[in-house]
Amino acid sequence: MFLQLALIGLCVAVLPLSVVFWSRDTNKHRKLIAVTVALTFELIMFGAFTRLTDSGLGCPDWPGCYGQANPLQSHADIRAAEAAMPHGPVSLQKAWIEMIHRYLAMSVGVLIIAQVVLAWRRRHTTGISPWLASFLLVFVCLQGAFGAWTVTLKLQPVIVTTHLLLGMGLLALLSASLQQYSQTHVIRTAQVAALRWPAMLALVLLFMQIALGGWVSTNYAALACHDYPLCNGAVIPTMDFEHGFSLWRQLGQTVSGDYLPFTALVAIHWVHRNFALLVSVVVAIVAWRAMHLPGVERLGRQLMLAIAAQFLIGVSTVFFSWPLLLAVLHNGGAATLVLLLTMLNYRVRQTKLIATH
Repeated sequence: MFLQLALIGLCVAVLPLSVVFWSRDTNKHRKLIAVTVALTFELIMFGAFTRLTDSGLGCPDWPGCYGQANPLQSHADIRAAEAAMPHGPVSLQKAWIEMIHRYLAMSVGVLIIAQVVLAWRRRHTTGISPWLASFLLVFVCLQGAFGAWTVTLKLQPVIVTTHLLLGMGLLALLSASLQQYSQTHVIRTAQVAALRWPAMLALVLLFMQIALGGWVSTNYAALACHDYPLCNGAVIPTMDFEHGFSLWRQLGQTVSGDYLPFTALVAIHWVHRNFALLVSVVVAIVAWRAMHLPGVERLGRQLMLAIAAQFLIGVSTVFFSWPLLLAVLHNGGAATLVLLLTMLNYRVRQTKLIATH
């Protein structure tokens, strides 16, 4: 099974590797990183689709599916589980969704291994340290471990949320790696230097908001407030923060094993939506300042559009009762903000700045 899974991961990685090989870009290493960034972004989106379609336990073991490399080989076991629990977590469709997610994750791992090899082989010609690429390999292995625990610990919310955060962290690290191999043109000014800490603050707040969003999703609290800006008709509704934000517990349960009360779900949702206001304001201020700085003005415009779109999508999920497309786009919007803020932070902090003409 392990050999079959490795071969599938290699086969899935062939397409992005072919894009790199046939690219007209003379810097194949940079192209490889760019393709890996794109594939990781797609993996995050598909991971959201997997989570939101309740396919996380479509194959209740790991790394295979009922001990096999693909759902076709485990068809009989899947059908038996589905017959025993017709509305349970296992079905043929969910098994394929879960396994495709794993195949994509394996292909990202293959691309990162290729980056490590290139980084070490070309370290003397590029003058760029290969240690970030090496750390990426360790990081993606950690991400894979949390992916396994997501299944073996039966979608425990803190594990699933950490899995999401690590995925976003991997995207940020890949984006920083891409910036290493890209020539940027930023004028060294006092205004650029003054943007460093606000940009970092925006990125930190964004990751905190992603953690809160993951906590909403993994606890199925998206519909706990059915209106906006009020929550169930109140500015401050009845909430249970103690049970809502107890981290180490099973899905849908309190620490003591009782059913998680609805007021706990309201608390989770309410904190996420109100913290979103703070994040939106901070990111918008950073974007506005970047829009008026040479070298990062385009990033500033993109960031402003991204935060506006993300806020509107988030509000829309409430009014349209969390449809699947909007929910997946909401995860994609968060990933887009991670990319843009990472790029902005790198550019305003880089040590070698080149003035534009």
